[in-house]
Amino acid sequence: MKNLRPKCTAIEALARAVLGAALLLAGGAAWAGQVVGVVAHLSGPLLDRKADGTVKVLAAKSEVESGDTLVSEKNTYAQIRFIDNGEITLRPGTTFKIDNFAYAADKPEADSAAFSLLKGGLRSITGLLGKRNKEKFSLKTPAATIGIRGTTFIAQWVDASVPVPPAPGAATPVPNGAPGLVPNLAPGLHVAVLEGMIVVTNAGGVQNFPAGQFGYTPSFTVPPVVIPPNPGLKFEPPPVFNGAASGPLASRSEVAQKGGVDCIVR
Repeated sequence: MKNLRPKCTAIEALARAVLGAALLLAGGAAWAGQVVGVVAHLSGPLLDRKADGTVKVLAAKSEVESGDTLVSEKNTYAQIRFIDNGEITLRPGTTFKIDNFAYAADKPEADSAAFSLLKGGLRSITGLLGKRNKEKFSLKTPAATIGIRGTTFIAQWVDASVPVPPAPGAATPVPNGAPGLVPNLAPGLHVAVLEGMIVVTNAGGVQNFPAGQFGYTPSFTVPPVVIPPNPGLKFEPPPVFNGAASGPLASRSEVAQKGGVDCIVR
């Protein structure tokens, strides 16, 4: 009889471990399936890869969930409006993941806005979450993580493995530039700040970028730096994407222009 208790204890320990694992999975599923926004505007095919691996084709007004990976096809601009009224607009050829998004008006301590830009580019406009909990927003890219300070900004990741012929006679006024990838843009992460401030962080260092500035880093180990002129960064979604927000966006663009930003933002 003396040996029965150790066996029972081992069984109990195993049961606790299984239960703990189940609870962890349940916790992950709790955020992975939550609706966090809708497709506000769309100009072409937009694919949605769910956390369980299933793939859907989205349309305007389709819902998106925490854990989704969105893929905009060639010539597709897609604007996602989140439940905190923030917006992410994807440019063509972009892969963007909503790693974890959570917002409730009465629970600021539970805020979370974690995203990943895996390919391509986007424009981000801060919503209520970013205004009350700036430190809870992060956009991971292959070269750095972007944080906000109440912001409208553009981020573009140029992948060296995807060549695009440059425009005839185009120059590349970016350090270590390599013509032939995206016209006028060298491989790496490019940012432009239209309003507020962002902070770009990687293993090489940390750099703040206020409104009117452009930034660049070629890889995760090279410090981000300020680029005085516009290196050729453009973001031109259809005019309808600005819709009711055309007033604020126009003012943001004017402020940026006065600060030296000459990229096209509509």
